[in-house]
Amino acid sequence: MIGHPQAAEIFNEDEERVNWHDKSLWGVRQKRDNVASKVKGWEELRELASEIKAHTLSKLDEYLIQFEIQAKKNRAIVHWATNAEEHNKIVYKILNEHNAKNVVKSKSMLTEECGLNHYLGKKEIDIVDTDLGERIVQLAKEPPSHIVMPAIHKKREEIDELFHQHLKTELSGGDEVYLAREARKHLRQKFLNADAAITGVNFAVAETGIIVVCTNEGNADMGVHSTKLHIACMGIEKLVPKLEHLGIFLRLLARSATGQPITAYTSHFRSPKKGNDFHIVIVDNGRSNHLGMPDFRNSLRCIRCGACMNTCPVYRRSGGHSYNATVPGPIGSILSPGFDLSKYSSLPFASSLCGSCSNVCPVKIDIHPQLYKWRQVITEKSHKDRIKNIVIFISSRIFSKPSAFKLCSKFGNLSLRLLPQSITNSLVKGWTKHRMLPKVPENTFTEWYKKNRML
Repeated sequence: MIGHPQAAEIFNEDEERVNWHDKSLWGVRQKRDNVASKVKGWEELRELASEIKAHTLSKLDEYLIQFEIQAKKNRAIVHWATNAEEHNKIVYKILNEHNAKNVVKSKSMLTEECGLNHYLGKKEIDIVDTDLGERIVQLAKEPPSHIVMPAIHKKREEIDELFHQHLKTELSGGDEVYLAREARKHLRQKFLNADAAITGVNFAVAETGIIVVCTNEGNADMGVHSTKLHIACMGIEKLVPKLEHLGIFLRLLARSATGQPITAYTSHFRSPKKGNDFHIVIVDNGRSNHLGMPDFRNSLRCIRCGACMNTCPVYRRSGGHSYNATVPGPIGSILSPGFDLSKYSSLPFASSLCGSCSNVCPVKIDIHPQLYKWRQVITEKSHKDRIKNIVIFISSRIFSKPSAFKLCSKFGNLSLRLLPQSITNSLVKGWTKHRMLPKVPENTFTEWYKKNRML
């Protein structure tokens, strides 16, 4: 498996796509800023949400038990899964018991994390993602590249070709209205033929035992109400303590994610209709271990809005697939190493540490400080580069001796002025690939200061 730098380089080969991807996501970030500025007390909402999440994580075991008790009172059947394998087996067992062969699924990053589609596919169960973006990447046999806009990396013309190949539509030159209508026809038939519906969980309320699913297409509602079996898959971190807390997160979620005041459909699921079954699968899959890391547990506050991705200059210009993780971008770069440090060791370095991710996070996760801390952990645990150690050793000696630093500064300035540009660029080729080195000043700062300081 290649690391983020190599995967990002592949994405960057298509410069037109990179520029378009960057512009599209920055547009979403601007929408977020616009709607957030119109909410009175926006920063107070963020602070309140952050405190609620911190409190919930500190008493997570108690709230999980409370949620299970209340959900059972609502006639939901609750299952517990330690890891992805257990989760997939539980879901398959439920489907098998109901002889369900055709499944419709609304967007769920947890099921992506657990590899549920692939697992059920091997069991000859047809599972269809009904979120339009998810269906597009499913047809393309790709993972989502963004947690809110799964197909943001694809152009309309590519989707046109994809639908023509798999859905036998007419080529329309990327007509979005035509493509949306054809997708609706295709998915409507899947809903009508479905034996079961699987949804994710945006929030679960411990006080009442209900789950909340937010969609813009109503596909979760369509799936649940067109079948007699509903399976909801949730990570243990999705809890909020009370129903009164829910409104705080709903006000933050859509605004942070897509710049909307609220998602088009906010669906509350409490009890199954008579004759139907409602199962909730609560999944750990490494979250408890992550909770036990004092420096990194705050990342479990995440409500999966994707705001940090929309603002991150690295994500916008490297694409979601370059992270090779279920959750890409800045939040994925602090979550993923906690689950598999060796596999995701390159991700904390995929950041400029500008802090924009932390500034837009609706629950105030300290993302960029955690990225820096992960770098320290990875550097300590990995085999240090011998050449890099030598360079650091020499640099420390130069920086610790003013006379040596002064001499090296003069030599460096002289070299940059006199050496041919082809040589200087080759020394820093990664930097000069898309940039020009600044003009070398005539004097160092120390020389300028001595000349211009006021006596």
